[in-house]
Amino acid sequence: MYRIHHRFSFWLLIALATVLQFGTAHAASGDVLGPGDSVRVTVFQNPDLTTETRISTQGTILMPLVGQVELRGLAPNDAAGRIADRLKEGQFLVDPQVSLIVLQVRSRQVSVLGQVTRPGRYVLDDSSMRLVDVLALAGGITPAGDDTVTVMTTQDGKPKKLNIDINGMYRNADTSANVELANDDTIFVPRAPVFYIYGEVQKAGAYRLDKDISVVQALALGGGVTLRGTERGMRVHRRSTDGSLNKIEVRPADIVKPDDVIYVQESLF
Repeated sequence: MYRIHHRFSFWLLIALATVLQFGTAHAASGDVLGPGDSVRVTVFQNPDLTTETRISTQGTILMPLVGQVELRGLAPNDAAGRIADRLKEGQFLVDPQVSLIVLQVRSRQVSVLGQVTRPGRYVLDDSSMRLVDVLALAGGITPAGDDTVTVMTTQDGKPKKLNIDINGMYRNADTSANVELANDDTIFVPRAPVFYIYGEVQKAGAYRLDKDISVVQALALGGGVTLRGTERGMRVHRRSTDGSLNKIEVRPADIVKPDDVIYVQESLF
């Protein structure tokens, strides 16, 4: 389904060739193993030891003869080496030739929250999955979602918050904003800001606030002023930074701010 399956198929052939030539096969993956990953372990000329299993929440798998083997945090080739060492140390085999292939990666996951069609945890099936890829898996941003999303990630061992304008990324063809995601990252899509119109307008109510929209544009979204209304003396109820509500007079060219309530008065004449 995803590109990762083709990559693993290619490396499966390489691993089998390595078994025949060198003894210990190396399964390919740029990432370490973790709980939830599905793996297949084969031991050359010992088909009874073939094991296909999922790594437990403790980071281990159960192998015939040797019992529990911890694989969490190991690259696939190192995990194959650890299993080979256990077989050799237990004197079950003199020179075990072990191959470990990753069947499904489920240990690398990100959370997608907020205004998306399907919030939840999503698996990074590809080692280079990016923000837009995961948003697509979540069904995309809903009509109520903001154009700017927040990515909580870790850089240099420290938490970092990235605010990314999705529309701006496409508008400016800025692919650098389409960041690569890592295990345990969180994507949050907030609700888009809104404004309100009431009074003498055709369609009073709440409307999505796009950037730099003017009062006259806001009135147009509300269907315009009624025959009884006037654009003169329009007032806006706006909250200040301290949370207090202020009533200010505005002109048609003034910029609307989030949560503004625009009131259109009835004409006196």
